[in-house]
Amino acid sequence: MAKVDDGGSTHAEPHMKLYSKPGACSTAVHIVLQWAGGPFEVEILDGPAMKAPAFLAINPAGAVPALIDGDFVLTQNAAIMGYIADTHPQAALGGDGSPRQRAEAVRWLAFVNSDVHPAFKPIFSPARYIGSDSQHDAVKTAARTMVRGLMETADKRLAGNDWLAGFRSFADPYFYMTVRWAQGTRVDMAGLDHVAAFKARMDADAGVQEALKAEGLE
Repeated sequence: MAKVDDGGSTHAEPHMKLYSKPGACSTAVHIVLQWAGGPFEVEILDGPAMKAPAFLAINPAGAVPALIDGDFVLTQNAAIMGYIADTHPQAALGGDGSPRQRAEAVRWLAFVNSDVHPAFKPIFSPARYIGSDSQHDAVKTAARTMVRGLMETADKRLAGNDWLAGFRSFADPYFYMTVRWAQGTRVDMAGLDHVAAFKARMDADAGVQEALKAEGLE
């Protein structure tokens, strides 16, 4: 069972602790922890808290997610996803234990982590890509077109599959978060019926609902 830490808790540390910012890619890790079924705790951070000394001591990059498991501190979304899957094999989030299913899960995790997620960065922070404010809308428009193309790739994949890897895996919560971002940043999602059906399945999932509720994203 998950616990949400307000920073002043005195209870004993559970098995794993996740640091997350609501709506960020770390929320996908929160969902994976729900699916994994083991005990964990989540500390919710905002922007200033991510840059505060207490968190910088955990992750000097000042970014989420970060996961603590005993004396082991792990950062980077994809690495954390794999670690949770490997430490909770009964949840089969990396497949059935075969190299092929593990590779398929990692393939689609990489698609989201390396292709889809970075495509949003010009939408979220156009100033990083071009200095002129007058060009920011053009940068965002180009990025939305790129995201749309990637969503079309996912839609084709989901045409015959409920899940990206062909089975429920750690790639799905990460992709789910990017679908939420797409809808929130006015990416054209028209006609992507298989992506829409995927999002509906995720919206209805108890673990997804619990994670969103804990992060104030209902």
